Amino acid sequence: MKLYNTLTRKKEEFVPLEENKVKMYVCGPTVYDYIHIGNARPYVIFDTIRRYLEYKGYEVNYVQNFTDVDDKIIKRAIEENVSAKEISDRYVAEALKDAYGLNVEPATKNPRVTEEMPHIIEMIKILVEKGFAYEVNGTVYFNTKSFDGYGKLSGKNIDDLEVGARIEVNKEKKNPMDFVLWKPFKPGEPKWDSPWGEGRPGWHIECSVMAKIYLGDTIDIHAGGEDLIFPHHENEIAQSEAANGKQFSKYWLHNGFINVDNEKMSKSKGNFFTLREIAKEIPYEVIRFFILNGHYRSPINFSRELMEAAGNGLDRIKNCVKDIKFITLNGKDSKLSENEQKLISECVKFKNRFEESMDDDFNTADAVSAIFEFVKFANVNIGTESTREFADIILSKIIELCDILGIEPLKEEAVADTGEIEKLIEKRQLAKKEKNWAEADRIRDELSEMGILIEDTRAGVRWSRK
Repeated sequence: MKLYNTLTRKKEEFVPLEENKVKMYVCGPTVYDYIHIGNARPYVIFDTIRRYLEYKGYEVNYVQNFTDVDDKIIKRAIEENVSAKEISDRYVAEALKDAYGLNVEPATKNPRVTEEMPHIIEMIKILVEKGFAYEVNGTVYFNTKSFDGYGKLSGKNIDDLEVGARIEVNKEKKNPMDFVLWKPFKPGEPKWDSPWGEGRPGWHIECSVMAKIYLGDTIDIHAGGEDLIFPHHENEIAQSEAANGKQFSKYWLHNGFINVDNEKMSKSKGNFFTLREIAKEIPYEVIRFFILNGHYRSPINFSRELMEAAGNGLDRIKNCVKDIKFITLNGKDSKLSENEQKLISECVKFKNRFEESMDDDFNTADAVSAIFEFVKFANVNIGTESTREFADIILSKIIELCDILGIEPLKEEAVADTGEIEKLIEKRQLAKKEKNWAEADRIRDELSEMGILIEDTRAGVRWSRK
């Protein structure tokens, strides 16, 4: 399995620190509002990577934080005349609802900044004691010149960065690129006691601390959107490696942006959408499938046309699975034929193509293509003359690959009230048997109003949703 490591700028063989175990940290949202469509991409992508690692036999300790103290949270709290905690609690709950809608598996741990304050203060103290940080008037800064290798993740040269930063020089700083670890309290803001006075932490130190607490000094994979490479992840490396004296993360993964109608998403352009707004018109499962249809490192374009195409593609898979499910219940109750045994042996090629795609830097786009090839194979080779056993074997193999991507093609059937539908179908069959054609037609119309299409086949009645 190879993955592209932002740190080395090349694909590398994945070798975890411990055999069969993976420690993975993903930067989560700042909870001051509903998450937007851009937030949905890392949720889906890194959840899928986690699923694939688990499929390959790894035990994954998956940590994704919530930033629950921030200028935006404080601003929202002041606007609504409530506490910052009330705002963050509200939107943590909403973010988890959206994650559930996207079929994202629960994280091993979702730490929150406000719950880790003693550990944050302790790491800042260590950085000060080691000479990597300094305090001025209650503000603690990280001295970027003291850390050899600053800029290694982003590829930025610190001297070039400082030339650009001199326009807005903060005279308190020793160097223009030094960043805040602790900031003094301002009226109306949340505050905590510290050796440098009452205040709150800077953004970057928070993830360094939470990764250390729940995963250790060195982790396997650190992930997030490409907008976090600099300065957030660059600063995390500096803090963590300076404090712990060890490599922070072995591999760094970053997903590309989502553009809206070929433009960068921006509130000023009027093309900024929360995931909740989109989900009112487009099912979460289609949004997830849309995201998986592009390689995670490449930018993808969000538009209604592309979402419709993704929905149609997902329907192809779901319709195939429903048809196979029907044969598992109504097909021939006999042993596998010689031809069916041969066809089953051919199925390994689809699984191999799927795994080859995922092993090549988690190429979900090609993995989806492998599933489509499998669907085409199933549509051609499974029909009313197939045995139940053959259909069941093919169904389980397709479902297995879909499950790795977090796709649930039978979900509608599982959650639908199928009991009422089946009863109506039985009544219609009885009416037809008694040659009560008017009643049979009435029941068909009733099912149609419920959004159910029925089809009479030699193997029995097949039904599906419109």
